[in-house]
Amino acid sequence: MSISYQSTRGGEKNLSASMAILKGLADNGGLFMPDAIPELDVPVEKLADMSYQEVAYEVMKLFLTDFTEEELKYCITHAYDSKFDTEEIAPLVKADGAYYLELFHGSTIAFKDMALSILPYLMTTSAKKNHVENEIVILTATSGDTGKAAMAGFADVPGTRIIVFYPKGGVSRIQELQMVTQKGGNTAVVAIHGNFDDAQTGVKKIFGDREFGKKLDEKGFQLSSANSINIGRLVPQVVYYVYAYVKLVKNGEIKNGESINITVPTGNFGNILAAYFAKQMGIPVKTLICASNDNKVLYDFFRTGVYDRNREFILTSSPSMDILISSNLERLIYLSAGCDARKNQSLMAKLSEEGAYEVTDAMREEMGDFIGGYADEKANAEGIKELYDQTGYVIDTHTGVASRVYRDYVKETGDHTPTVIASTASPFKFAHSVMEAIFGDQSGKDEFAIIDELSRVANVPVPAAVEEIRHAQIRHKRECDAETMENMVAEILEL
Repeated sequence: MSISYQSTRGGEKNLSASMAILKGLADNGGLFMPDAIPELDVPVEKLADMSYQEVAYEVMKLFLTDFTEEELKYCITHAYDSKFDTEEIAPLVKADGAYYLELFHGSTIAFKDMALSILPYLMTTSAKKNHVENEIVILTATSGDTGKAAMAGFADVPGTRIIVFYPKGGVSRIQELQMVTQKGGNTAVVAIHGNFDDAQTGVKKIFGDREFGKKLDEKGFQLSSANSINIGRLVPQVVYYVYAYVKLVKNGEIKNGESINITVPTGNFGNILAAYFAKQMGIPVKTLICASNDNKVLYDFFRTGVYDRNREFILTSSPSMDILISSNLERLIYLSAGCDARKNQSLMAKLSEEGAYEVTDAMREEMGDFIGGYADEKANAEGIKELYDQTGYVIDTHTGVASRVYRDYVKETGDHTPTVIASTASPFKFAHSVMEAIFGDQSGKDEFAIIDELSRVANVPVPAAVEEIRHAQIRHKRECDAETMENMVAEILEL
């Protein structure tokens, strides 16, 4: 079955997967969605005997129907290789009754590696398929992890450049060092004076500026995105939820056909949306638990049906979730409105103009698979410490939010359905906050001394991704205001 893509806001439709990946964002600001979510065509018991790479092919071939078998397998083989420090790619660790799906074994120790390791291959293959001669400029806003993972993927990839914007003071020191020390002649990193939402809004404005697009085209450039708004990011994320389920069956933890719950620490909504796609493909998922930190806009949305970003933006120890505009939620809104692009467009216009919108009761019913929960800074820290004290297992601050929300959910509901918790980053990426949660005040201590101590108490070696920045040279020092991001892109590209 051939799958085509259309904008969630109407207009563009019947695009091939490769063209949707190349464009990243629709001309009218909409996100590309498949015209149907395909069902898995290989039984669970057969998938259970496959490697991660083989499962990836069986899932992704159903969405990327204009890729040949040879093209897709080439992308998968080159993405999921020795850059991951475990053979399993995404191992499951059982701790305190839940299954932690470790998605941080790639080259930048965060779950973004799972999709951003393959996106450069999907992108360059898509460019060849569509006879693109322009240089592709990847333009990305990051709340901490996407930026580094995207740069690591695209560094020195012929025919591409990548420009990353991140909020100055809004990411962990390790996240910042990972970005500003990035090598590659085609990479640029800019700290903006503002928060992640400002960076994300600025990037979307640049994409929507037709005049700037023409200027880029004249100079031989075209924009694309590595954010989770790109369908080429979302599809690879579906894979690890399918993989987690079939491995639980293979390991005898659950019976084939038995339902699981999935808990995801959520910011931009892409990671939990991928779990929803896995359910739509046929994986038996009972409840999708959407875990928020103090920026609990999604928790409030699932509780009330009102999405309202008009609130204080709070900087937390889980910065990748410090988001008030969850871009990928638009895809769920579109689906819950029966794929009515006009209805979706009107809600997104309200969000842009008034900062809020309300969905109908019928749409809320369509989203009944989701439940929201949140953990504030205190609850998150207590949860990280409790898990360590009981099991010796150390998790990062984002996984901490999910873990605490899951425990609260079980207490409130008595639902003991086997649960997969998406473990989205290595604790070493947020060592200061993790060690403070477990052992108290760490102020005045050197960041790398804290990392070495974490290695000792967790009985885990310091990851290569952290070791390589210990003495790395700072290469990127650009800063700008959110309002001048387009000028900065023009300067970097020497327009």
